[in-house]
Amino acid sequence: MRVAALTVALVSFAVALAPFTSAQRKKDERSPYDPAWAAAKPLRKIEHAHNAKQSVEQNGAALKAALLALKAGDCLVIESGTYSLAGGMFELNLAGTEKAPIWVNAAETKGELAKVVITRPDAKQNVLNVGGAAPARFLCLRGLEITGGSHGLRLHDCEDVWVDRCKFYDTGEVAISANTRDTARLFLTRNNISRTSGTGEGMYLGGNDGKVKMRDSVIALNHIHDIGGPKVTQGDGIEVKQGSFGNLIAENTVHDTAYPCIIAYGTGGERPNILERNTCWNSGDNVMQVQGEAVVRNNLLINGAGAGFASHDHQGKSVNLVVVHNTIVSRKLGAKFNSWNAREGMVFASNAVYSEGLAIHFPGGSQGVDLRGNVVLGNVSGASAGFIKGRGLEDFAKLTWDAAERDARPAKDSPLIGAAETEPKVETDLTGAERAGRVAGAYEK
Repeated sequence: MRVAALTVALVSFAVALAPFTSAQRKKDERSPYDPAWAAAKPLRKIEHAHNAKQSVEQNGAALKAALLALKAGDCLVIESGTYSLAGGMFELNLAGTEKAPIWVNAAETKGELAKVVITRPDAKQNVLNVGGAAPARFLCLRGLEITGGSHGLRLHDCEDVWVDRCKFYDTGEVAISANTRDTARLFLTRNNISRTSGTGEGMYLGGNDGKVKMRDSVIALNHIHDIGGPKVTQGDGIEVKQGSFGNLIAENTVHDTAYPCIIAYGTGGERPNILERNTCWNSGDNVMQVQGEAVVRNNLLINGAGAGFASHDHQGKSVNLVVVHNTIVSRKLGAKFNSWNAREGMVFASNAVYSEGLAIHFPGGSQGVDLRGNVVLGNVSGASAGFIKGRGLEDFAKLTWDAAERDARPAKDSPLIGAAETEPKVETDLTGAERAGRVAGAYEK
């Protein structure tokens, strides 16, 4: 695919890319990952105290009552303590409005969040269900610690729901799931997730074969780690299922997972997903895996038991996948593309791919793939052009195969400098710095 054709192919990505430009970052005081209603002021503040003379179950019952009484515009501020939601399934079916959201916040003093632990005594139910019996709209959960139960947080009929600065750990299954009904405009930001069990995903978003879809959502700035072990049968960090579309997965730090740190399927012909500025390392599988219909850019991927980056047909075909300006370092296999031969809209450009064995592998061939401006260490199989050779990890500032050191900025005399193509154009690098030169990989300098 030549540059002119590539430009046409990328037009469909414009809507998804536009809101997250560096120019807006400078003009907009709020985080670009927060919902538009983030600055709405509560109409009523309700302080909820923990009673040290009561049991965790009694405190949990009191918290349940306070939660269920919330109305549009209310802000419930919860004091430190452990609240056990004993009994059957507990649902939050709360509906605010854009001008009057509902807020459920841990108390905060001088920037320090209170330790609000919400749990339950067993794994027979999820800790929190949102939007089950009735839709949940314009609801924010902030600063809570959710532990135990089956799923930590299960999102059902949810639109405009924000989960921010929460901590999830020691759940019986997935930490956050949204796989029972279609969802839209979820904002999952700045959360810390670890030590899941069962299938063990950090986030499970959408359903198999597009039966349930998540759209127009933001998954950003999360730290997901230590997902795996004897109690985990799978263990993906972030999983976005087939048919989910128009989502942004950005600036997440995901590491030490049994399955891929981040895995995304296709959109079924809908608007693409964007995966950018994520830093991922130490996967027992592929570090990042994307089927298609996405833009994958400015990611740092290190040390997978499978490949650093992988793409193949799964619940749909691999088409319209643009992989540009990523740094992929994995000792066994750099990047593997099983289903790219003669497929529409496949681009692999301006990446740094370093391996001690195969750097790039096209098992079925690379006919029609736009393959340009890459720097590789290791062999290339299934393609004969589109790359130059690197020298070794000395091409980076301070980087090791085992991800103990992860400074992947180009060294002063690195062959990465000047190797990249000018198209597809990427305005900023992994850090958000402006791209002024032609530096391959995730970092400009």
